[in-house]
Amino acid sequence: MMIQFSFRQLSYFVATAETGSTSRAAETLNVSQPAVSVAIGQLEAVFGQKLFIRRHAQGVDLTTFGRRKLAEVRHLLALANSVSGTDADDVLSGDLEVGVFSTLAPAFAPGLLRAYGEAHPKVRVRMRELNLDQIRRDLDSGAIEIALLYDLDTIGEMTRTPLATFQPYALLPEGHPLTALPEVPLRRLAEEPFVLIDLPHSRDYFLSLFRMTDVMPATILRCASLETLRGMVANGHGVSILVTRPHGDHAYDGRRLIRRPLADAVPPQRAILGSPIRTAPTRLAHAFATVAQEFFAKLDTGHGIG
Repeated sequence: MMIQFSFRQLSYFVATAETGSTSRAAETLNVSQPAVSVAIGQLEAVFGQKLFIRRHAQGVDLTTFGRRKLAEVRHLLALANSVSGTDADDVLSGDLEVGVFSTLAPAFAPGLLRAYGEAHPKVRVRMRELNLDQIRRDLDSGAIEIALLYDLDTIGEMTRTPLATFQPYALLPEGHPLTALPEVPLRRLAEEPFVLIDLPHSRDYFLSLFRMTDVMPATILRCASLETLRGMVANGHGVSILVTRPHGDHAYDGRRLIRRPLADAVPPQRAILGSPIRTAPTRLAHAFATVAQEFFAKLDTGHGIG
């Protein structure tokens, strides 16, 4: 069957999906806006369905069909970009879209991206810092090819590549009576105001640790970011449990934080790479997984996660 579209048209489609408008896509691609609009119209004619919903003066949104096609088109373009050679020693080049869970990003993403850049300097990596629901959505839609996240039962189906295992720990303000204990029981933490990371799936995970021991904090303070949570604990607003463990035991304002192991037997948390289950990874994504495994293997996992 004759191919009825070009890789140029497909790249215009992806750029429009990424930028949210044909004009911004044209600026990114250094072409005219009408050229982008015509290419998308031609693709829609070939596919027989709309790729975008046009919103007057507000850009475009992907249709359900468009989101499904975006995943296929990204994969096709990545394969086309890597087909210049088949030898394992060929220099990789092109674009790789990576998602990173927001609580993992500050501790690990910068170093991991540096390691990948050193190994594959011709690949342009674009990172999206996301919550777990956004990661699942963007993997499904093709907006990202691979993601660094925690392995939770509630995040849905994906191909999982294990990277490292981390043990949850108690986070306490300096001078708190519980810092005198070598290990902190969950029931004692439940007696204090508890500062909770209020992100989809993360909050359920941390509260599930209390449910395992039939206790639950009476007072819960919610924070949307890891650093705000650490600052609240450091300033005496409550105690917390985290998995991510940034280097350094001080909040942004310089107040000291104290870490203690949990006395209860709770399951560890696992950092993974997630990728779409229905498509094989591209060479760029496969190389990213290899670098990530090497990067985490060299880490002191005692300084793990949140």
